[in-house]
Amino acid sequence: MGHRIVIDPITRIEGHLKIEVEVENGRVVDAWSAGTMARGWEVLLQDKDPRDAPYITARVCAVCEGVHSIASAQALDHAFGVEIPEAGRLMRNLFCSGLYMHDHFIHFYVLSALDYLDIMAVAGYKGNDLQLQALRDKIVGLVEKKDTSPFTPRYKPDEFSVTDPELVTTLVSHYIKAVELKAKSQKMLAIISGIQPNPATILMGGCTATPSREQLIEFKALWEEQIKFVNEVYLPDVLYLGTGALFPLATAGLGSTHGNYLCYPMFPQDNPRSQDDYAFGGSNHLMNGGVITGGEINQAQPVDFGQITEEVEHSWYTYPPGSTSLHPSVGVTEFNPRKDNAYSFVKAPRYGGLPMEVGPLARGLVNRYPALMDVIKAGGKAGVVARHLCRAVESKIVGEAGLAWIDRLTELATAGPIVGMKEKPVPRKANGMGAWDAPRGALAHWVNIQDYRIKNYQLVVPSTWNASPRDERGIRGPYEESLIGAPVPDVENPINLVRIIRSFDPCLACAIHLIDPESNDIKVVKIS
Repeated sequence: MGHRIVIDPITRIEGHLKIEVEVENGRVVDAWSAGTMARGWEVLLQDKDPRDAPYITARVCAVCEGVHSIASAQALDHAFGVEIPEAGRLMRNLFCSGLYMHDHFIHFYVLSALDYLDIMAVAGYKGNDLQLQALRDKIVGLVEKKDTSPFTPRYKPDEFSVTDPELVTTLVSHYIKAVELKAKSQKMLAIISGIQPNPATILMGGCTATPSREQLIEFKALWEEQIKFVNEVYLPDVLYLGTGALFPLATAGLGSTHGNYLCYPMFPQDNPRSQDDYAFGGSNHLMNGGVITGGEINQAQPVDFGQITEEVEHSWYTYPPGSTSLHPSVGVTEFNPRKDNAYSFVKAPRYGGLPMEVGPLARGLVNRYPALMDVIKAGGKAGVVARHLCRAVESKIVGEAGLAWIDRLTELATAGPIVGMKEKPVPRKANGMGAWDAPRGALAHWVNIQDYRIKNYQLVVPSTWNASPRDERGIRGPYEESLIGAPVPDVENPINLVRIIRSFDPCLACAIHLIDPESNDIKVVKIS
């Protein structure tokens, strides 16, 4: 007899996400991903001054807010036809690369690692490290007081869980260090953004911040502390686990999707050479964009933004009569919460009609990260473990690239006051697009300006791609597909389901919450 498991909401993510699966003979045979809060940012932006869009979209999410500011600013750069100064480009790059580092290691240690550790193994630590002994005693004391949050509640450990007391205690100490460094990263990034977590300086035409040489020296010292943690702690931890205890999950391909991957170019290294380049901030980039279809080892192709559409067959939205899918440049956001056959407030983006996985794995495959390709050659497959590996690898890439950007910005600050902005009047009529790869994946903003105001604004965000419901052909979205075949030996303890979903680092915060506080349960897990 089959079982149906509902996890609502999925915890240790951003936002409200419900996952429902059918299990037969210990394996998932069908799955549904439902975003249970409504998006409405596009509606809020209508009739606003276009220059306000980066301020407003920065508040879409307080986790990866800087990328929304940059995507919005690049959409306006494209619409206005403005080439930003070198200092503006450097500050945008630094803001996002700093965000990448702390966002990735916080995801690993705080949001995901507990799915792979038996936290109670800490009690068995018998080593001589005084700090680890103190950590052990602290956690044991919390257990005795029945106050173990945020480490519990948890799913029961299984055969893939790390149980060695010394390793678990060490990883928990890294959890605590990651939280400390996140606070320092916010202080560091505020030198450029003006305020954290919602930047106030990243606008059309560049960045309004004017950091002094002294501030940039402080910025670099904080940056070096972040990159040291990435190089000496985060990346080694992920490599050790991914090629050791968790390698069986990699070879099994736990969490694999359709084999279609999409990412956008980011971290421009130069100025735009054509009008189209304004949408990406430049012509050459530290990390390339691309599309892979039909399998992870296939060659990446250039992104054709004309191939992107959004469908709403199973989403609580309505399109104009005769329209089943729309390009975001002419997208419509009209809610229909009583729609038959709908089950999500997330639309269904498609590229050439195909569902696409976006995020670190897509970037790693398109850019051929050497560590990722080594794991694939050793028998690993694109899935849960590969996503964690790609985050750690790219944290090192962007962190080390940032050192050169800091040095160049310091040179400019030493020569005189930094000029990071170039202003230009609002056009009466224009269209623009801005694209950037957020930590969680491909992000793009489209703006249509009429009579100097925003007539239409559309965002297609990373978790819209990954959390997509089925499309009109019944093809599942990436979250849904990643769950198919997942082992569930104990329906009372569906740990592999949350391992898979949390490996994407879901963020459903591109939304306005329309939830009845009287019925919003803290946690609901139903098995039938």
